[in-house]
This record gives sequence, C-alpha cells and structure tokens, in this order.
Amino acid sequence: MTNFFNPVGQKTLFIVGCDTEVGKTVVTSALAAYWQYYFSDQSLGLMKLLQTGIGDDEHYHRLFQPMAHWEIVTPLKFATPVAPPIAAEREGKAIDLAVVWQTLQRLQQNHRRVLVEGLGSLGSPVTDELTVADIAGLWRLACVLVVPVKLGAIGQAIAQVALARHTKVTIKGLILSCGSPDAEAHLEDWAAPSMLEQFTGLPVLGTIPYLREDARTDLPQLAKVAAALNLGQLDYFS
Repeated sequence: MTNFFNPVGQKTLFIVGCDTEVGKTVVTSALAAYWQYYFSDQSLGLMKLLQTGIGDDEHYHRLFQPMAHWEIVTPLKFATPVAPPIAAEREGKAIDLAVVWQTLQRLQQNHRRVLVEGLGSLGSPVTDELTVADIAGLWRLACVLVVPVKLGAIGQAIAQVALARHTKVTIKGLILSCGSPDAEAHLEDWAAPSMLEQFTGLPVLGTIPYLREDARTDLPQLAKVAAALNLGQLDYFS
C-alpha cells in the first residue's frame, strides 16, 4: 500500500488558489520561467496535479518544451471539464492518487526542484473523499496561495487560509494576481496587501500584473514578472 503520509520534502512548491481561473497557471509559468533564466543548468519537474478538460498541461508543453533538464507531466487526465470526481464518474474511470503520488516522488528524486500546480481552490474535491487541502496536508506540500485582485478577494483569502490551517497546510505566502486590465488600479480597494497580511498572518510576496494573452507566453516577460516578487521568503529558489 502506498504510504501517502511520507512527506515529500522541501523540494516541492505547490501553487494553489482561492478559486478556479484566478491566475495559478500564470504564476506557475512565471516561476518556471524564472527558474529557466536564473537556474538554467538546474533540473526542474513541472507537474499539474490532475487535469479535467484541455488546458494547463498543453500550455506548459507548448511554453517550455523542449527544455533540457526538465520534465513536464500531468499524471491523470479526464476529458470532461468539471470537478475530478464528477469527471471520473461520467467517464467510468477511477482517480488513482497512487499514480499522482508516485509521479511526484519520481520528480523529487530526479530533479533539483519541483513545481506543482493545483486545481480549483484548496476546498476543491480531488476525489470523493479528499480535497486539494487534504492532499497538501497529507503530503506536506509547502504552498503559495494565489489571490485574485477582485471584489471579495480578502474574504476568499481569509477562508482559504483558515482551511489550510485546519488541514495543517503550510502556506509560505500570498501572491496577488490581476486578471483584468483595471485590477491594479483597484488593488487597495479589492485586495489591500496590508489587510490581507493582518487577517491571514502571512506575507504578501507581490503582485502579478495583468498580462495580455501574448505576454503569458513570453518567457522573458514572465521571468521579469517573477523576479519582481519577494521570492526570498520561499526558501525555494536557491
């Protein structure tokens, strides 16, 4: 029986979000681009925890392949773009977390660092019994929480951090993500960093500006965006 309680160590950074479509893929892409530019001689494993529908896995392969010393993988995929337990039921398949765990362990063994993008929010179901937060807690994955700059973001972030603490998930910091052209202008109104830090007790590592579609596939631009974040607090990029 696979031992899901064996911690995978500090080589892995898990990118989670307050919701779906909040910028997890942009943040993960920016951090991976930063690694490519500043640690080009070091290996990286890039993994999507699990995917339903078409999207992130294909994006990462287009953006970063072929890349020496890298491995990009999504252990489980389902065609139906809904919550994994629903997708699995509709397609008559099982969600075998042992496959995901074994893939993560292999990446850990073969690469200097591993970036994993989650799905949905920390409260999103991965199986009929476990949420993203449950998995992060059981597997001892250090997380970065992506917070969208929009009305209601502060409450969302507080709720996600409360769930993380309940499931014993370590969140290293918050990254704010501007998903619309006017988001930065409303930063202090919608997602004030000082208030987020006050209520969550976590550092805001910085803000990802709004990026047009072409900028989201521009590796130098993505690396520049990541370089503007306070990455030193993550104890990961070294």
